[in-house]
Amino acid sequence: MEYLDFELPIKELEEQLEKCELIGKESDVDMTESCKNIKKKLLNTKKEIYKNLTAWQKVQLSRHPNRPYTLDYINAIAGDTFMELHGDRTVRDDKAMVGGLGKIGDQSFMFIGQQKGYNTKTRQYRNFGMANPEGYRKALRLMKMAEKFGIPVVTLLDTPGAYPGLEAEERGQGEAIARNILEMTRLKTPIITIVIGEGASGGALGIGVGDLVYMMENTWYSVISPESCSSILWRSWDYKEQAAEALKLTAEDMKKLKLIDGIIKEPLGGAHYDRETAFKEVEKTIVNAFSKLKDLPDAELVKKRMDKYANMGVYKD
Repeated sequence: MEYLDFELPIKELEEQLEKCELIGKESDVDMTESCKNIKKKLLNTKKEIYKNLTAWQKVQLSRHPNRPYTLDYINAIAGDTFMELHGDRTVRDDKAMVGGLGKIGDQSFMFIGQQKGYNTKTRQYRNFGMANPEGYRKALRLMKMAEKFGIPVVTLLDTPGAYPGLEAEERGQGEAIARNILEMTRLKTPIITIVIGEGASGGALGIGVGDLVYMMENTWYSVISPESCSSILWRSWDYKEQAAEALKLTAEDMKKLKLIDGIIKEPLGGAHYDRETAFKEVEKTIVNAFSKLKDLPDAELVKKRMDKYANMGVYKD
């Protein structure tokens, strides 16, 4: 397990607990009471740390290297029923964007999301979760397929942003994202969107126009990352903590601003501490969301979705 800076007190206590249990196994000394006290202290320390997280600390948790990624959720939720589909039928198959058909119970879903890598090799293979235009065009192709066969769409957001390279711009990155946003607003099938990690900029919004949008507890969703915001406003990354607070990018902030529909609670310490519980919570959210949307006629579904986004924000004439 890797620990973030603010998690070091937890690391120390877990090491103490490990030593205590080892002494109890390898000697005749009864360490039961000592281990029990350390466990109690460890639990209280975790509760104290995680209930008082700053916006920047939540950004750090959303990027934790042990945190489950899109395919982890899909494989846990849909299991052997998941069949990945590839290619945008124009350029190539973008490995940063994954999608395919899978079932929860007897109900089929089209799962789509950004996929990050676990080590240097897979991070390069997945382009660090940053999709090219063909990734968004693949996502749109799969959404249109889902619409054709009346299958609901589930999108899982986890990206530091769309790929900003020259070749991506040459192939129409901006147009691809804009096209997805347009088409998703009028897609005649339910769309359920969940932010499972980083929800950065148009890279996330390109598959983020949902009828119901949820964020996991320790994730963020914003037009720009705290580091980039800091570098623009202060000409330095040193103010990323202040930028994170100002951007109002946490799940709680987004719920208060009525930009999302709900927050998915994570296990104490984050989704990576108890993956199975995190998977079950996401699955439950998808099932509950679909039950709210499944009986809506297509015209009403599209109207509600359009009204939802048209009513966001405040402006004056």
